[in-house]
Amino acid sequence: MDEARDNFLMRFVEWVRKGYPTGVPRQDYVALLGLLRRKLTNDEILRVADHLVAQAGGDSNTITRQDIETMIHGSVLQAASDDDVARVSAHLAAGGWPLADPPPPTN
Repeated sequence: MDEARDNFLMRFVEWVRKGYPTGVPRQDYVALLGLLRRKLTNDEILRVADHLVAQAGGDSNTITRQDIETMIHGSVLQAASDDDVARVSAHLAAGGWPLADPPPPTN
């Protein structure tokens, strides 16, 4: 992965952390990952997800990497409602999203 793309992924993780300072609630992951899917490859989404899972802690609402992989490979990400997307977009905006479109993926 090139440096510009890697920097974008790390900025995205920071935007999410600022928008969701106590962690992303389980009900927001579908819309969040759906938004990501528009800009990132599946491998990039999993890299971001690894950071978010690590931040989440481990309570009963914590999403796992396996949960995220299932969402990516299924049709779940298509199910985000307009209200879900608006709610998640507001959280991301609070964290500074978007600064700019990411550079295109190299794969």
